[in-house]
Amino acid sequence: MAPMTEPAAGRRPLLNRRLASFGTTIFAEMSALAARTGSINLGQGFPDTDGPAQIAEAASRAVLTGLGNQYPPGPGVPELRAAVARHQERFYGLSWDPDAEVLVTAGATEAIAASLLALLEPGDEVVALEPYYDSYAACIAMAGATRVPVTLRPHGGAFALDPDELRAAVTPRTRLLLLNSPHNPTGTVLGPAELAAIAELAVERDLLVVTDEVYEHLVFEGVHTPLASLPGMRDRTVTISSAGKTFSFTGWKVGWVTAAPELVAAVRSAKQFLTFVSSGPFQYAIAEALDLPDSYYADFRADLAAKRDLLAGGLAAAGFEVFRPQGTYFITTDITPLGEKDGLAFCRSLPERCGVVAIPNQVFYDDRTAGAAHVRWAFCKRTAVLQEAVERLGRLSS
Repeated sequence: MAPMTEPAAGRRPLLNRRLASFGTTIFAEMSALAARTGSINLGQGFPDTDGPAQIAEAASRAVLTGLGNQYPPGPGVPELRAAVARHQERFYGLSWDPDAEVLVTAGATEAIAASLLALLEPGDEVVALEPYYDSYAACIAMAGATRVPVTLRPHGGAFALDPDELRAAVTPRTRLLLLNSPHNPTGTVLGPAELAAIAELAVERDLLVVTDEVYEHLVFEGVHTPLASLPGMRDRTVTISSAGKTFSFTGWKVGWVTAAPELVAAVRSAKQFLTFVSSGPFQYAIAEALDLPDSYYADFRADLAAKRDLLAGGLAAAGFEVFRPQGTYFITTDITPLGEKDGLAFCRSLPERCGVVAIPNQVFYDDRTAGAAHVRWAFCKRTAVLQEAVERLGRLSS
């Protein structure tokens, strides 16, 4: 019998209709394009070198000594939960109970999914900053909620949040604000005034907040301030982070949630039916990584800042308008100075034109026209790779 690929007449589609608009991710498409054409992949945000050797050795040691090879505890191994709590106290002065207020997840992606599935019901509205990471939209849809975008708009060479637009987006049906700072893909870091406006609104309207802070250690200008540290926010905020971006082990998929006990319990209720548990041996290694000295974090940030400057300079020389990121490891550019207007078509043609792959930002918008001319580039690559990419991009202006 031939496999059924199309629904019979009158039968509903096989795919849950909430997911019908979500096909293969743009990251998979562009990474496949890079592999097929032999292009330099500045699209998908993963490093091309591994993180600290001592942390890799810690993972190997855990496997060989039987740490985490069987199911770890549902909330995460105690060593990692304690390390997360120490990290939050060390960098931000936030005190979390590792037993009741820390939950380990399969990367930040699962933390986002579990948080939204736990906290939302059909009919709820979620106000999310756009452009947004693509999993946000899918998870909101799976929860049966409605996404209400508030657009970060170019202003003064960067992207900015309009607090009045945010306030106007909140209705009686709004349940939750979904934030990301440092922000992917724009590189914006929400400042004190923006964070204060968000906190004031959340308290006034009694809103929950889920905040994705995976790039917390990649802030090049200013500082990262967790939203949970603001007055009135500790008990209504789910803070998400992960090890992948900070320690360059993206394949290990170790993330975590910090929140008040009631919120952690809710997220755990959903998380236990997603992966149940994951990454056992890697949890022990990341516990060691979080305790690395301040010099590690400073050197990591300085290395990425230099790479940002290298790629930003090359993009400007190639003719792009460059929005210099305050954080993350992505640069957004405007392609209109090159006579282009469709970022998706531009990115699909770029490998043939100069052997480089990037990501079109329009896929991160509900209003595709708002980001149609914007393209994202990842600079979390070896310096030699970035230098070669810059040389190739120079062909666009020749």
